[in-house]
Amino acid sequence: MQNDEDFFGRQLPLRGAPTNGAVGQHALRTVGERRQCQRCGQWLAVTDRLANGDWYCRQCLQLGRLTSQHELYTIPEPNRFVRVKSGGLTWTGQLSAQQNVAAQAVLRHVKTRTDHLLWAVTGAGKTEIVYPALAWALAQGWRVAWTSPRVDVCLELAPRLRQAFGGVAQALLYGGQADPYAYCPLTICTTHQLLRFKAAFDLIVVDEVDAFPLATSPMLQRAITNAQKPQGCHLLLTATPGNDLQQQVRRRQLAVTYVPLRYHGHLLPQIDLRLAWRWREGLLRNRLPSALIHQLRGYLAKHQRFLLFVPHVVDLPVIGQALQLAGIQGGVTVHAADPDRPAKVQAMRDETIPFLITTTILERGVTFPNIAVVILGGDDPVFSTAVLVQIAGRVGRSADFPSGQVTCYCHSHTKRVRLARGMIAHLNLQGRRQGGRP
Repeated sequence: MQNDEDFFGRQLPLRGAPTNGAVGQHALRTVGERRQCQRCGQWLAVTDRLANGDWYCRQCLQLGRLTSQHELYTIPEPNRFVRVKSGGLTWTGQLSAQQNVAAQAVLRHVKTRTDHLLWAVTGAGKTEIVYPALAWALAQGWRVAWTSPRVDVCLELAPRLRQAFGGVAQALLYGGQADPYAYCPLTICTTHQLLRFKAAFDLIVVDEVDAFPLATSPMLQRAITNAQKPQGCHLLLTATPGNDLQQQVRRRQLAVTYVPLRYHGHLLPQIDLRLAWRWREGLLRNRLPSALIHQLRGYLAKHQRFLLFVPHVVDLPVIGQALQLAGIQGGVTVHAADPDRPAKVQAMRDETIPFLITTTILERGVTFPNIAVVILGGDDPVFSTAVLVQIAGRVGRSADFPSGQVTCYCHSHTKRVRLARGMIAHLNLQGRRQGGRP
């Protein structure tokens, strides 16, 4: 038996009408000879039929099968929350002068319901910069979603927000979660989960807006638009906005606040490029570049923890075996489909393992203090300019360890690698003008 609150600002698929007055619509709308899913907005293919002849949507199948027998029911969002003093903010930290300027700018735009981009370097403290605006919105009785395309970002963000906003009820939504849905003022979720909502949120904070798959998915971009109330607004967070966002800023179609320095005032680490000629051919013989082996052995000898980024999932076991043969042991591999990924990332946070061999899944949204980063095959197309900058940004995020080493081994110096170094140099130039330290 579902409560009324389950329908507030959501679209629930049912085969029969509920008894609570929820308004329904066909889950699959027929337009001429075509059918469109009303949850994800995608058009069905002529082959999207079940054995009994019913149509179904395969595009949002991971949210539960939606067929031509279903209706989507909703109750308009009533914001049935008890207003909490100070928005439930229990965070006792202090913003730096630069962070406070940015925080006040974000707050002004949220108060006027203006869509806004917070363009801040990795490690600038974007989350904390949003706290004053989030507290104000929650104090007004707004319903807020903080969303990201990456599960890792949500899993790291949720405990931080629970601690910072201990006075407000929160929910964490992602695929495969064990906890049931709960109606509350603050929802932390993956962007896929927004497909379940309709005109629910007064404010949507989109973390890592340029990350895959959101940046290239019209379906997920539509999910954000549909989940936001018509009179609501959204705040976009990123360190590496794509060309579309940058064009919107240049055309003054999107308000922007820049933060060129990290919260501790130190500059971004620059990428150290090293040639690794025909390294893949050596890998066929379980051999890695000698310079890489020497560097990693040095890290282990100094108890320096590190992340080793590789281009593809198929590279993980091969490189892992080559490292074992070279005597570099104790680390584990991790990738997007790894069922033990949360546990492995947590083990790295807990410092119970010395290193992770990873794909680009850990390019953003994770923080480890006192970490070094090594990229093998940085000239592979999977490492875009933005990805390389984000990977470099894993280093030096802690005030206790504000610097560190980022090394990129390449077969050749591609344009993407050069552009990544150029972007970091440009951001550091702006940072120096504001008193940034090496």
